[in-house]
Amino acid sequence: MKTATMPPLRVDPELRQAAEDVLHENESLSAFMEAALREGVARRRMQREFVLRGLDAREQAHRDNEYFDADDVHNQLEDMLNAARKAG
Repeated sequence: MKTATMPPLRVDPELRQAAEDVLHENESLSAFMEAALREGVARRRMQREFVLRGLDAREQAHRDNEYFDADDVHNQLEDMLNAARKAG
């Protein structure tokens, strides 16, 4: 696969220094920036998928006319967590 370049990134000198300060041994600034970009893309995709799942759930609730009170759900989850803590 052919590679592509990203546009130049202009940052404050303090940010560049902070990035250089956290580089792993033998890691280049370019490699760090590529990893950060990949992580950012993955995070944005997960956020988008999360929102889409929420919207789908909302539509399903509208279709089924089935809703749950948030306080009831939180109480059930709290009970489950307490039971797991006691068992473990």
